[in-house]
Amino acid sequence: MKVLVTGHRGYIGSVLVPLLQSAGHEVFGVDSDLYSSCDFGGTPPECAWIRRDIRDLTERDLAGFEAVIHLAGLSNDPLGDIDPSLTDEINTRATIRLGQLAKAAGVGRFLFSSSCSNYGAAGQDWMDETAPLNPVTPYAVSKVVSEEKLDALADSQFTPVYLRSATAYGVSPRIRFDLVVNNLMAWAVATGQVRLKSDGSAWRPLVHIRDIAQAFLCALQADRDAVHRQAFNVGRNDQIFQIKEVAALVKAEVAGSEVTFMPGRIVDERTYRVECSKIKTLGFDPVWTVEKGVKELHEAFRAQAIKTEDFEGPRYMRLAHIRHLLADGCLDRHLRFCESQVA
Repeated sequence: MKVLVTGHRGYIGSVLVPLLQSAGHEVFGVDSDLYSSCDFGGTPPECAWIRRDIRDLTERDLAGFEAVIHLAGLSNDPLGDIDPSLTDEINTRATIRLGQLAKAAGVGRFLFSSSCSNYGAAGQDWMDETAPLNPVTPYAVSKVVSEEKLDALADSQFTPVYLRSATAYGVSPRIRFDLVVNNLMAWAVATGQVRLKSDGSAWRPLVHIRDIAQAFLCALQADRDAVHRQAFNVGRNDQIFQIKEVAALVKAEVAGSEVTFMPGRIVDERTYRVECSKIKTLGFDPVWTVEKGVKELHEAFRAQAIKTEDFEGPRYMRLAHIRHLLADGCLDRHLRFCESQVA
């Protein structure tokens, strides 16, 4: 299948692309390459690609593709809070426009990278794909609205699919340290402190990045009737943790480390537990656990001799990196590269 992956050089994309290629798909990418200086222990895999902002794609760019996997966008809640109007512009309006262009170009399947954060402040209840959505951040709102608008485009020739991934973790050539498991392990390796930025009481479903990549492959290759206009929670029912439980797993992995709390820690209102049985109907068989994942991260962070200024600074922290580019005049206020920065 000829597949276009947006954001193919990001955290998920750089793991997904080789999986798609190994499955025999012809993969092309599009990426603004916002994180070109953020490689971790390697570089993103090679495929044919163009450097372009998703806001600037045209119908011609999408012609000839059988599927689009849409990963690109502002990738988490802190980034979404930089400017809610930008979150709407990049995550919502650009996604809807991309769906419209894909449909017009004859693309048959559109896989949208959504999020379990759509469920928001869900408390103790288990959320399946039919549960009410309760987004509490601009980022989550962007995902909910995008799903709704993409669904309105569905017809016999155009199949949108919504993959609501749990909170990701794991090693990637474009690693993120604004993800809870990655961040806690980085603190433990660099400082001996498993540093919690909240009180640790929130529930969070967790899923390894390689299992997320497998989920996209399953949705891409599934029969149309199995995925048409369907949402799928991406995760494992036995991998739902309170953040303080994750901290305890990291502490157990890193000898001599201690759990500490950041001054002024908050109660995180984003708390939810999701039911992930539905996606198994697509042949999805996740293999990673948090226990296994913290060992992988521990080994990688020791090998890279990770330092606090790396994972809390502009190299690997998404929000800090964008603020650095803004301060240096590399990006304008719309988060577009300035002309002098475009090759």
